[in-house]
Amino acid sequence: MMRRCLLLLALVFSCALPAQAHKASDSYLSLTVQGERIDGQWDIALRDLEMAIGLDANGDAAITWDEVRTRHEAIAAYALARLTLASGGQPCALNVTQHLIDNHTDGAYAVLRLQGACAAPVSTLDVGYNLLFEIDPQHKGLLRLTHGAATSSAIFAPDARAQALQVAAPARWRQFADYVRHGVWHIWIGFDHILFLVSLLLPAVLVRSSGQWQGRETLKASAIDVLKIVTAFTLAHSLTLSLAALGALSLPSRLVESAIAASVVLAALNNLWPLVHRWRALVAFVFGLIHGFGFASVLADLGLPQDALVVSLVGFNVGVELGQLAIVAVFLPLAYALRHGRFYRRVVFTGGSALIALLAAVWFTERAFDLKLLA
Repeated sequence: MMRRCLLLLALVFSCALPAQAHKASDSYLSLTVQGERIDGQWDIALRDLEMAIGLDANGDAAITWDEVRTRHEAIAAYALARLTLASGGQPCALNVTQHLIDNHTDGAYAVLRLQGACAAPVSTLDVGYNLLFEIDPQHKGLLRLTHGAATSSAIFAPDARAQALQVAAPARWRQFADYVRHGVWHIWIGFDHILFLVSLLLPAVLVRSSGQWQGRETLKASAIDVLKIVTAFTLAHSLTLSLAALGALSLPSRLVESAIAASVVLAALNNLWPLVHRWRALVAFVFGLIHGFGFASVLADLGLPQDALVVSLVGFNVGVELGQLAIVAVFLPLAYALRHGRFYRRVVFTGGSALIALLAAVWFTERAFDLKLLA
């Protein structure tokens, strides 16, 4: 029993440990292949470059164009040292031809225009990507590869640093599988999404009677409650994820990320002072609409054409659901086994909800007011 208690406590509280306030670190690499020639563009967040090589020369927390311009050579050297292209076993020479600045949904990015040359016309491009992994293990590199009318994509992560891409359009199943994997990974590192889900799941093994929480009588009743919550959350975020990724709706990243943090605060506080306990599925749906915009931010910035985006969108959504189900599969049996004990009601449920509310309140403050409260 004690082992199960500690395991459940670790599951709830460990989600809070890697507390990050902002959107996960991404870079966006677009490559166009024409014969043996490669043209490209690489967008890297200025905040990431600041961490990696330092851009803010005067330390005033405001990176100016002049500060970026004086670091052009350092930026190019840092980036090119972490990207390799090869074809047929032969490396392709790669150079930065121009430096620009662009704004994405989550802030300013340095834009590196690239030009490369391979020894022979490219049929398969081997890409090695190692940007920022030594600083941020959650960093992802999103690649779009274009050849004529064919477009393919890849996602680079610490466990997927080297990939071989066919210049011809990839099989749809492979693209689908890649984005399923990415969806699972995204939900597992999306700690605000996880904590929102956990906040709604914590009462699933309890029932409120005469102002007190008591353990539910059957696992079936708890499972039905969980099914309602997960279904409502899935339907909602699938709707806004699809609309946002397809370009039909758009909200500022800062507003979305702040609203997601606020949803976690409210869901956790509702456990401590239950106002809408019987309507938690509705709460999951309403706030799931906001979380969908957060999921969409990764796909929207990748800029895939619509036919490829639909396949990627469906695969990503399936991956998110699989990631959620994995969390539920671990959480629900443990919570149900412990539901009658004081440990669950006072430490996991009450203490966990309070900790989640506190952490999410810090996230909200950081995101809404652009502050840095947690290291």
